[in-house]
Amino acid sequence: MKTPKRSNRKNFSKSIVFSLVFLVLGFIMAYSYSLSSANKETEGYTGGAFFEQEERYRKELINQQERNKALRDELQEKQSEVQEFEKSFADGENRYTEYAKEAEELRRYLGLVPVQGSGLKVTLQDGDYNPNSVNPNDYIVHESHVFQVINELYISGAEAISINGQRIHSNSYIVCTGPVITVDGVQYPAPFVIEAIGEPKVLSSSMKLTGGIMDQLVNDNVIVTLDEGLIIKMPALLTES
Repeated sequence: MKTPKRSNRKNFSKSIVFSLVFLVLGFIMAYSYSLSSANKETEGYTGGAFFEQEERYRKELINQQERNKALRDELQEKQSEVQEFEKSFADGENRYTEYAKEAEELRRYLGLVPVQGSGLKVTLQDGDYNPNSVNPNDYIVHESHVFQVINELYISGAEAISINGQRIHSNSYIVCTGPVITVDGVQYPAPFVIEAIGEPKVLSSSMKLTGGIMDQLVNDNVIVTLDEGLIIKMPALLTES
């Protein structure tokens, strides 16, 4: 009768041991599962944050690249504008220089400023008196002779001309009255000194052309003297105030 009690006690002890083992195993498995889940959540959270941060950096980089491109385009446009301005400024300076030169030449031509330069001096004198001549006008200098010389000098490139020191302009008039000529209301006796600023050799050559002005003057008994290579000074025209 005692044997069954002992057997029951052993079975009860085994049950308790197995229960404790299963309980420990269950705790271990539950802890392992919880730890694994936590690691996965942590990994998932870390991976997501890193992806979001990488995506944000990528967008910022793209935006910066687009901004740099826009700035480069703007810089190139500004450089083109500066080049155009420099070009227009240089052209303006050149045009201003040309205009100033033209204005100076025009003032010289109109006689508004005094001038100085190399040129040619032409002296016209009455011819030697010939008692056998019926007409005394045959050996004196007339306004036509003066006009011929002035026109020839202008054609040859004279920049300014004066008669006996008086500047000639586009509206000048010359009148002959006996042995004197009147230039713009001022009378001058012979000899008549016509000075021209220009290329001396060109002016002189034009006067000496065969059959030209000098030959015609000599045929009219006018004594002609040429002096080239002189430095000639001329005052500005007197203007009415």
